[in-house]
Amino acid sequence: MADSGRIGPADPEAAASRPESPPAVRRRGQRSPGLRARHQSSAPGHCFRRVTLTKPTFCHSCSDFIWGIVGFLCEVCNFMCHEKCLKTLRSVCSCVTACAVRVPVAHCLGPAGQKKRFCCVCRKHTEGNTALRCEVCELHVHADCATFTCADCRRCHLDGTLEQDTVPHHWREGNLASAARCEVCRRSCGSSDVLAGMRCEWCGITSHAACYLSVPPGCTVGRLHGMLLHPACVQLDSRNFSKMHCYRITESCSPELDNSDDVDPPAVASKDVQPAAAESGKQFLKVFDGDDAVKRSYFRLVSIFRATRNEEVVEAALRAFYLPDDPQDFELHEDGGEAWLLRPKPRAAEVIQVYAGWPRSGAAFVRVSVSKDATAASVLTEVLSQLDRQEEDESGFSLLEVFMSSKQVQRQTLTPQEKIVDKLQEIRKLSLRQMNQTRFYVVENRKRAVQVNLLIGGLPPLLAREEYAQLIQEQLTIKSHLVTVTHIYPSQGAVVLQVSCFSEAERIYMLAKDTSVSSKTLTSLVVPQILPSRLAADVCPLLVFVNPRSGGLKGRELLYSFRKLLNPHQVFDMSTGGLLAGLHTFREVPRFRVLVCGGDGTLGWVLGVLEAVRHKLVCREPPIGIVPLGTGNDLARILRWGPGYSSEDPHHILVSVDEADEVLMDRWTILLDAQDMSEDGQGNGFLEPPKIVQMNNYFGLGIDAELSLDFHTAREDEPDKFTSRFHNKGVYVKVGLQKIIYTRSLHNELQLQVDSQNVPLPNIEGLIFLNIPSWGSGADLWGTEVDGRYGRPSIDDGLLEVVGVTGVVHMGQVQSGLRSGIRIAQGNYIRLTVSKPIPVQVDGEPWIQPPGHIIISAAGPKVRMLRKSRQKQKKSSSGVKDARSESPSSRDAGHS
Repeated sequence: MADSGRIGPADPEAAASRPESPPAVRRRGQRSPGLRARHQSSAPGHCFRRVTLTKPTFCHSCSDFIWGIVGFLCEVCNFMCHEKCLKTLRSVCSCVTACAVRVPVAHCLGPAGQKKRFCCVCRKHTEGNTALRCEVCELHVHADCATFTCADCRRCHLDGTLEQDTVPHHWREGNLASAARCEVCRRSCGSSDVLAGMRCEWCGITSHAACYLSVPPGCTVGRLHGMLLHPACVQLDSRNFSKMHCYRITESCSPELDNSDDVDPPAVASKDVQPAAAESGKQFLKVFDGDDAVKRSYFRLVSIFRATRNEEVVEAALRAFYLPDDPQDFELHEDGGEAWLLRPKPRAAEVIQVYAGWPRSGAAFVRVSVSKDATAASVLTEVLSQLDRQEEDESGFSLLEVFMSSKQVQRQTLTPQEKIVDKLQEIRKLSLRQMNQTRFYVVENRKRAVQVNLLIGGLPPLLAREEYAQLIQEQLTIKSHLVTVTHIYPSQGAVVLQVSCFSEAERIYMLAKDTSVSSKTLTSLVVPQILPSRLAADVCPLLVFVNPRSGGLKGRELLYSFRKLLNPHQVFDMSTGGLLAGLHTFREVPRFRVLVCGGDGTLGWVLGVLEAVRHKLVCREPPIGIVPLGTGNDLARILRWGPGYSSEDPHHILVSVDEADEVLMDRWTILLDAQDMSEDGQGNGFLEPPKIVQMNNYFGLGIDAELSLDFHTAREDEPDKFTSRFHNKGVYVKVGLQKIIYTRSLHNELQLQVDSQNVPLPNIEGLIFLNIPSWGSGADLWGTEVDGRYGRPSIDDGLLEVVGVTGVVHMGQVQSGLRSGIRIAQGNYIRLTVSKPIPVQVDGEPWIQPPGHIIISAAGPKVRMLRKSRQKQKKSSSGVKDARSESPSSRDAGHS
């Protein structure tokens, strides 16, 4: 449940203050389905009855144990509570949650895994393969309950039609950590036993369901305010795109939910029917809620006693479809055999709720009585009168029909002559569930230009602008009067298209995914536009890159957690083209920070792309932090981010990034010029074109690189086995043991010059050039001994340390701290002459280098890195944790 507007059924006082028509007053006592007497509560929609408890049970309102054998159960959503809690109940029933949403936003549902959670619709456990979770908010549902959820996800950007002036608290019920405390009364409000308590999806504060309405309405977005990309700063025209496309969430991470009704009917029925199957004297009816359900063969099994009256069967059918309507307004029609069709009775008049499409204080909607002849134009006149805008020209407004399905919010503008009653009857005939999730808005007619930005990648690199324009025209047959090429990234083989038509943008998006250029499939991403003028002066947004292929499944979970803690428009998946998309999205932000979640290779990838597109960024040197997901993580160790990610609380990681110190780090360019070398060291011709690579950590030749190459080959052969650092290091040890008898005298194959001085090499098997004082997963290869010949190593001193190793045994002794390497030289310009093919590796990426020349020199300006502050390290090690700052990952641990 999410109460994004704080006005609606979740607020009885506000509801009571609204003007109501006579039909609405007569129906007020019939909000809950049911003809038989029910116990009343302060929250609408529930249908409570007294039940006898046969097992230990907890109250969903206060989360305390229910002592005794009597409890009160909602027959619609399975809400269980004490009798004393009925009077203070605030949690609305699942059947009316759609009424509590002010601005509908679709969910991004994907598989939830095996963690213990509670369904936000039926309130039961979601363990198993049928569970789904939203990638953006804390919605957890069963697969068969997803069709009954409404579009109440977080609103993370402006989308043109429906406006909102501020970001209110976005409340989501349940699935809190056991240690969570109420913001109002400071008592424990979390529970691992039931769906209880409330949490704001933006600022993270938690509260009891009976207390949360006492929290001040304005959300400050919490501790992460300084790095969060405020929704008012992001603009995205996304009418024809699902939220999965807008947030660049891979389709493989979500099941096919193009229509949530496409669920196997036996699976839909099993969860509801199994408890009742053992009861004697009952029968099951297959009930459809409209013609669409019959067409799709989507039904709900309704369990009733054989002697049940027809009115009670209708009541049970409404409960099965989570409909809050009055059973007296519906009837069942036999649809052949044991199938029944739930139909509304003919209505001569209707009472509809029309919401204002602009920021408005007070009630979120007005009620309008419509007769059979009422049209959209007449309803519009009445609505504007109630909203005190009757003096304005009605031609400047329209009536909008909005279907709030969980996957995509569908909007349709009604014509002035369209009859409202006929429209409602048409929707009810199609699907009663769809009618329950349909509402009407009055919106201002605006002619704001449509701007959909598409990033097309996978093109050949280093072409001219005219060549890219011609290639796009040939492959995608774009309409030049609707499409403009706004940005070109030749080094990355990518262009950005600005499309002024939704249908054309959707066509290009889908066509690009099925198009190949030079045997390479194109990629297509929807990218938002950040409005820098709306960024607060004290905000330095964080741009997050996550490599989900690093660290096993931990990268995937970090991606999920950061999307919830931040705005998903600032979190990018590097495996789906997110690296360039992120830098392009932030190109006009005056200052921002970058967080890279991956290994040393991933960081090198980010630095390389950043260097290539730096000239297109307003902030050309953003500081970079690291979440170490790799095997060695040497740079992360030096910058105090630790030897590797081990399920730390993602919220605490973000706080550490916010408090981190900026430091400078050298980068180096390595020129590899392969030539056929004669015995006197002179080149006799090119073997292959020269290659230039960037180095951040270290560059190795010989035994060190050969071990990396063997490991790299083993990982490419069986990538599924390399999902943990422990296993990876075990493979390194195994490969090293096989090389103990390895002998290779590098001094006979290499000639070394440091700062134009020839340096003789001792009898060694490996030569390493260090930029940072960490090598091979944290070993200090240079050593700590004071030597008057050399200065103390530093990551920003403009010098490389040259060290040798005599073999695998020597490397093992260095790893264990028993020895250090052989110090050879220190300098800022290195020249190597290689006479034979030799294994080399740069920051863990190995290959066989042909003979020739290798030159290492400084790579332009130093890069700005983020180093975790020592003070923050001490705070983290103390183990003190505020329940308000717990992230989804920390709550996962609490429920596992």
